[in-house]
Amino acid sequence: MRVAAIQLTSTADRAWNLERAEKLIAGASREGARLIVLPEMFNVLGDAEVLRAGAEPLKGPSLRWAGEQARRHGVWLVAGSIMERVAGQERIFNTSCLFDPAGEQRAVYRKIHLFDCDVPGASYHESATVMPGREIVLTEADGVPLGLSICFDLRFPELFRILALRGARLIALPSAFMERTGRDHWEVLLRARAIENQVFVIAANQVGASTPKLRWFGRSMIVDPWGIVLAQAPDRECSLVADIDLAEQDRIRAALPSLANRRPEAYG
Repeated sequence: MRVAAIQLTSTADRAWNLERAEKLIAGASREGARLIVLPEMFNVLGDAEVLRAGAEPLKGPSLRWAGEQARRHGVWLVAGSIMERVAGQERIFNTSCLFDPAGEQRAVYRKIHLFDCDVPGASYHESATVMPGREIVLTEADGVPLGLSICFDLRFPELFRILALRGARLIALPSAFMERTGRDHWEVLLRARAIENQVFVIAANQVGASTPKLRWFGRSMIVDPWGIVLAQAPDRECSLVADIDLAEQDRIRAALPSLANRRPEAYG
């Protein structure tokens, strides 16, 4: 199965962002990608005021666009995430959706772990604007069990382990991982989550700067269950494509059966 991660520098301009994303989706499709993952906040990205102003319902213009892209190119598309507005709620959700090749919405995941951080150069309080989701989401893309996650979720191994135990073979991670933390933690965490759960991880990140204060690490990656980086993006907008070998994943899980060797009775 050929998969792709789209790396963008999204801004407050929705039309501009979608135009850039459309070109990169088309390029990944021409290269044969069957599953394509967009980054977190692919449609609108900026400070809290920008995010609130750009929030949309699930049937809003950005996800209609995503469904159209999936149908036009005949691909499975993880629409990274948008800020989802829900009627009657003051705060919004950070929401990722999966679309099938017919353009139908197949799964909705609302980010569980919110990025509240005061590291110098990476101060951000997502919970001031966003409500956490409560549901872990395992779905399927082209018959392959797919777990959904978003950015800061990467730091919580519980989520990835639960997805693996429920049968995930690959996990999509749309991200806007900050440059300050990304340079030390991004690759280490991605490879760790892939190795310990013996899953493929497709990590589509933002790159560059959306505002003078919001700088993203980029380096989108596709990592295999042995922790090998199959593909890594350069420091610019691009599409990143790699083939995932499910038979090799089976061999890794058989040779080093770490999931099967768990001892839950000792963990209580």
